Amino acid sequence: MTFTHGFADNNGLRMYYEVHGRTVPGQPPLLLIPGGGSTIGTNFADLIPLLAEQRQVIAVEEEGHGHTQPTSLALTAEDSAGDIIAVLDQLNVQTVDVLGFSAGGHTAIALALGRPALVRRLIAASTFASRDAVPDEFWDGMAKATLDDMPDTYKDADRRLNPEPGHLERLFELDRQRILDFPGWSDDELGTITAPTLVVSADRDVVTAGYAARMAGAIPGARLLIVPGGHGDYLGEQAASGGDLRTMQATVPFLLRFLGG
Repeated sequence: MTFTHGFADNNGLRMYYEVHGRTVPGQPPLLLIPGGGSTIGTNFADLIPLLAEQRQVIAVEEEGHGHTQPTSLALTAEDSAGDIIAVLDQLNVQTVDVLGFSAGGHTAIALALGRPALVRRLIAASTFASRDAVPDEFWDGMAKATLDDMPDTYKDADRRLNPEPGHLERLFELDRQRILDFPGWSDDELGTITAPTLVVSADRDVVTAGYAARMAGAIPGARLLIVPGGHGDYLGEQAASGGDLRTMQATVPFLLRFLGG
C-alpha cells in the first residue's frame, strides 16, 4: 500500500495530510476528516486499510489536532474547509468524495456548501447541522466540560505527538469552543447541497435516528443509514470501538456502495 504525507500552508496554518493507496481511474480520492479531539490514527487507522483497497484516501488533521499545530485563531468549519482546499490544491486534486465524522462532519458540510464543484459525494457521519439537534443538557454539559471529560484515548494520543506543556489544553479548548460557537445551518441552506449525500448515524449516537432522518430529509436526494452501535464505532474510531471492529466491518460495504467503490 503506497503512503505519503506532508503539510500544506494556508495563511500561517500548516495542515497535515496523509495519502494512502493509488489513484483509481474514474474515481476521485476519498477525503477523511476526523472528529473533535481525534487524530487520523485514533479515528481512522483501522478504516483506512479497508477503504484504500478500493479508493485512494486523503486524510487530514484539523487545526490543533495531531500533527497540525494550533494557531491563535478559533477553529471553525469554514476555516478548516479552507485549510483542506490548500491541501487539495497542493496535491493537484480537483474533485473528492468526502467523509466527515462528528465535528469533522461540520467541515465536510462547509466544504460541500462552499465549494460544490469540489465535492462529488458527501458522507456526513454522526454529525448534526442545527443546534436543536441535541438537547439543552448537551450544551450545558459542553459549557461546563473540563479536560478531565476528554477520553483518555485522545489525551494519550496528543501527549505522544505533542508532549510540550499546554498543547493538550489548547486542543481541548479549540474543540470545546468550536462546538459552543457552532451556528448551524438552516434547512434552506442544507437544501442547496448539490453533492449526493449519505447521512450516517448509529442508533445510540449523540443525535437520535429521528434527527438523522430529519437532516437527510433537508438535503436534496440524501440517503440515510442507521447502524446499530455508538458514536463512531462503525468507523473503527478507537474511543468508541475499544478494538471491536465487527460493526465497522459490517458498515464499510454500505459506504463503498454509496461511493461507487
